[in-house]
Amino acid sequence: MASTVQPPRGMRDFLPDDKARREGVLAVIRQAFAAYGYREIETPVLEELSRLESSQGGDNEKLIFRVLRRGLDPHDPLPPAKAADLGLRYDLTVPLARLYATHRGELPEVFRAIQVAPVWRAERPQRGRFRQFTQCDIDVLGEAGTVAEVELIAATADALERLGVQGATVRLNDRSVLAAMLDACGVAADQQPAALVSIDKLDKVGLDGVAAELSANGVGAGVVDRLVSVLVGVADAAGDLEATLAALPTRAGERAVRVLAIRDGVTVAKPGAAVVVDPTLVRGMGYYTGPIFEVHHPAFRGGSIGGGGRYDGMVGRFAGTDVPACGFSLGFERVVELVDAARFRSARRQVALVHTGDVDPGTLVAWQRRLIAVGADVRLVPRKRNVARTLEALRREGFEEWAELDARTRPPATSGPAGLDLRDLR
Repeated sequence: MASTVQPPRGMRDFLPDDKARREGVLAVIRQAFAAYGYREIETPVLEELSRLESSQGGDNEKLIFRVLRRGLDPHDPLPPAKAADLGLRYDLTVPLARLYATHRGELPEVFRAIQVAPVWRAERPQRGRFRQFTQCDIDVLGEAGTVAEVELIAATADALERLGVQGATVRLNDRSVLAAMLDACGVAADQQPAALVSIDKLDKVGLDGVAAELSANGVGAGVVDRLVSVLVGVADAAGDLEATLAALPTRAGERAVRVLAIRDGVTVAKPGAAVVVDPTLVRGMGYYTGPIFEVHHPAFRGGSIGGGGRYDGMVGRFAGTDVPACGFSLGFERVVELVDAARFRSARRQVALVHTGDVDPGTLVAWQRRLIAVGADVRLVPRKRNVARTLEALRREGFEEWAELDARTRPPATSGPAGLDLRDLR
């Protein structure tokens, strides 16, 4: 018995229907983003390891697929850190920052970019987690004002609306709100990065889990109690803005001004959009410097279908001078699951030409081209003994029209009416 042949773990094949659905979703997303003046770019799949390992990618830096340097002597033992000089990108933000630093003189003062491309992470494969997946990013570089965040959120909301995805909620926060909250509760500066990682797990492990992890990381019992009390107050507010702000320590509430401006801006720009201020929102990337946001959908309990934020410090690491930057990434693999596949079936006529083996090949393709010219997608299908089974399989693929061709079939006329009746072939 032949063994089952599968792609590498965490990577997938896509058959025609899946591919058509994915490309259809991508086309809608691209159109929605382009309508706001964003232009598509492309970056290499490989970047220098020194750029990927910039201490700003959070846990994703532990998941880099590394590429061995060329010309290594197989008999010369090297530690892994010296054996590789390149890595597969784990997201699209680091490559964008590098591209901007490389081509800044050729780009407008405020640059709006679309990136749609695969990324790679050495994840432990499981449901919903893959080692290769597609990201859909839009970014604004060179704009320091909150207009960047408002526009990014509005454009993403429009993309979801065009796809027919309903019920999504945008959660907003700011890294400075989190920092002020931790300071007010007495979390030491050197313990704050680990504390943020713990708070980021709130949806998954609950308050008790967060408290236990904080204690395990050396945060004092009194500090843990104060922080948990704040988190309880925010949870009890249940999205009510006034109650949420009242639950925060004074300085943290004061730092929420920018978040409120973004919320109000989105409300004006896109009335009816569901936007809530959530001081417990963290987002794992270390490169975020200000406002952060996520889109949640009830179909993915405890998970997001997109997110982003402001990362003003990243470009400066490559360009030498700081450049304001903000981006939003749609979780494409999850968004695809929310979209009805039927909406991406071709609107053109789907025609099958079922032929016997004695038909002249030139005649076959001539009829195929003649039907294509009048607006059909045409497949040549060899006739089998059980033609009914063949036709049923074609119907499942969306082919509702068919004609049989045999040795008596003649080439089509070189000119003819704008439309074409398949009875002309029979």
